Amino acid sequence: MFISQSLSIKNAKGKGRGVFATQPIAASTIIEISPVLVFVEKETADAEKTLLYNYFFEWGKNKKKRGLGMGYISMYNHSYNANCLYEQDYENATISIMTIKDIGAGEELCINYNATPDDATPVWFHQK
Repeated sequence: MFISQSLSIKNAKGKGRGVFATQPIAASTIIEISPVLVFVEKETADAEKTLLYNYFFEWGKNKKKRGLGMGYISMYNHSYNANCLYEQDYENATISIMTIKDIGAGEELCINYNATPDDATPVWFHQK
């Protein structure tokens, strides 16, 4: 597991907690690699009835499993104009976070929950 010392968890106005930079971080920097707790298909239905639902990543090539990121992984908030991206490694059960823009000290680091940094497809909590 690796978490950059340039990160901290703070309250993100209107979003709960989030991940913030404590100092400038250059684009293309890997800032976290954390293990994932993988829920197999038969566990997923029950687990999705809990608070964990909001923190799961779709997991596996067929997306039928769910992954819960350890470390700070589940604390990155969503943005349709994300400054980070995530990469899932199914074989090693890890998720990596990498900056895709220069980040300023105090700036929140966000990922796009659609998996592509600028994908504007409404995510589940924006669908009505």
